[in-house]
Amino acid sequence: MPVAPNRPASAAAGVPNDLAPYWMPFTANRAFKQTPRLVVRAKGMRVTTVDGRTLIDAIAGMWCCNAGHNRDPIVAAIQRQAAELDYVTAFQHGHPGAFELAGRIAALAPADLDHVFFCNSGSEAVDTALKIALAWHNIRGQGSRTRLIGRERGYHGVGFGGISVGGIVPNRKMFGTLLAGVDHLPTTYDRERQAFTKGEPEWGAHLADELDRIVGLHDASTIAAVIVEPMAGSTGVLPAPKGYLQRLRQLCDKHGLLLIFDEVITGFGRLGPCFAAERYGVVPDMITFAKGVTSGTVPMGGVIVRKDIYDTFMRGPEHVVELFHGYTYSAHPLACAAGLATLDLYRDEDLFARSAALEGKFADAVMSLKGLPNVVDIRTVGLAAGIDLAPHPDGPGKRGYAAMDEGFFRQDAIVRVSGDTIALSPSLIVGEDEIGEIVEKTARIIRAVG
Repeated sequence: MPVAPNRPASAAAGVPNDLAPYWMPFTANRAFKQTPRLVVRAKGMRVTTVDGRTLIDAIAGMWCCNAGHNRDPIVAAIQRQAAELDYVTAFQHGHPGAFELAGRIAALAPADLDHVFFCNSGSEAVDTALKIALAWHNIRGQGSRTRLIGRERGYHGVGFGGISVGGIVPNRKMFGTLLAGVDHLPTTYDRERQAFTKGEPEWGAHLADELDRIVGLHDASTIAAVIVEPMAGSTGVLPAPKGYLQRLRQLCDKHGLLLIFDEVITGFGRLGPCFAAERYGVVPDMITFAKGVTSGTVPMGGVIVRKDIYDTFMRGPEHVVELFHGYTYSAHPLACAAGLATLDLYRDEDLFARSAALEGKFADAVMSLKGLPNVVDIRTVGLAAGIDLAPHPDGPGKRGYAAMDEGFFRQDAIVRVSGDTIALSPSLIVGEDEIGEIVEKTARIIRAVG
């Protein structure tokens, strides 16, 4: 496994004296602190390490810096906002930026998804959407609808609601029984039938019909909502099969269930249009978002809700809170300023159209890795790719971890790994030359850990 090269004495001054106090998230803490991967600056498609090396960021931070790192208009907007209004409570008060940003996001969402509830992350967005679903059925006199349906290999953040409807085993197994009354659709991925697919697989739409079986087991009168990712990202880039999401919409309508699209990863141009719902021509009842809304600069998330759901809550005395839910930092002024500046960049640079135009070239480039040592599958959709490597004889995940280290320390590239899957998701500002660089460096990584 690669190790960090010796750092020059001048760079060592930038390394904290004690790495122990920080308990890092989703990180092998002991291994990291032996050979830390420390980044001190970022701009565009590049980051700079503590020892002065420049790396290409092949994962847009973590699916989030869609407009690139450290864009001047976003930085300026955050600075102006910090100097004018640092904070105001979102409970019974507001600021103009929150309403402007909600309107801008609603205008980008399909059909009658017209109302936006702000939070601070994808995890909070998912828990918010699930709570809205439960409350909506309750105030309509259908309080027995308490079950939630997720999907195997789905990722919906790390709140108790998200890990309950999620289907990634390590995220679930240590945390008890989670929420009661949750069931799961089967994963849409079958390597034997879908290997080396560009875009949506031809096989798998019928897997949506498993919802009929689940309804038959529990009865529709007990089920509130179904939540899925249009592309399962964190599990290794699993695009929805052709027709699958359309079939889920039909079945949810048939049984009176709400359909939630988790677009924390797919939102804001990752698959071409602003939201994947537009790509697939399916209007869900709610869309969760985060990450790309501020290009990763300030934490923000939210839920976009259909008009009739919102209107159902707007009953009773006008002075009474309609939904007892929210966060201290909902619609934080700095996040709203960052979001507005980010949406301006997406519009002014036509980045969603750029993403769509580059999809074919990106897919062709990544598929050129087929045939390299231990590559057992590649999947691409939009500007996202998953490359499955065969597990190392010493155990699952070891080859993937080695690939991450190889990229950072030897090949000057940041790639994301999930188990033994390498994920690529460059910023939407990526050019054809940078796509070539990313793929060339990924090839070197794969050969090095073969």
